[in-house]
Amino acid sequence: MQHSVLISDFDGTMTENDFYKLVAERLLPAQALEFWQEYRRGRISHFKALQNIFSQLRAPQKVLEELILDMHLDPSLAKDIVCLRKAGWKVVVASAGCQWYIDRLLTGAGLTIGPQGDVEVHANPGTYSSGTGLTMTMPEDLQFRSQETGVHKAAIVHYYLQNAHQVAYAGDGWTDVDAAMLVPPHLRFAKADIKQALDERGEQARIFTHWSEVARTIVELE
Repeated sequence: MQHSVLISDFDGTMTENDFYKLVAERLLPAQALEFWQEYRRGRISHFKALQNIFSQLRAPQKVLEELILDMHLDPSLAKDIVCLRKAGWKVVVASAGCQWYIDRLLTGAGLTIGPQGDVEVHANPGTYSSGTGLTMTMPEDLQFRSQETGVHKAAIVHYYLQNAHQVAYAGDGWTDVDAAMLVPPHLRFAKADIKQALDERGEQARIFTHWSEVARTIVELE
């Protein structure tokens, strides 16, 4: 059994900005976010909304690779992950976004990805072409797949609750609520939309602004 695992959302949690918001603001027509509104109204899934938004991209790949830097990955992320690993914590990304940009940001920060690497990543696969856009597909792993979000965050938490000493969760969005509710309040980290959702349920969580605060708090708990 592994010692401890921190499962974290990516967009808006490990980064300052969400990828879909940046591309909609800078590279897509004004109506691009209509798919997001359809999702918020419950008419299409979260996965379908992002898939439709990403498929509209036609910028050169270099432009997109430069844009993802403006997501502003927490500058101390790599150092914090080293500290967490030394304290006996494995870091797992569970994202309903696309692995295409997540892998680029993490490797750009000097991190190795994989079960035996610095960070394990569960995100929706994707490929990019300026002719067809960012094509996001469902994960192949049925154990961690959801028709609503692609990656099934709560299923990942369930798995590690059965295979680790303790599990913490950090997130910022509506898709993080079910996963966060599976861990105890002192290991539940929230900001933005998930904080609001937990407040409405009368549930407790540790509030954070930057991911480095999550890492620091966990290390200090040891």
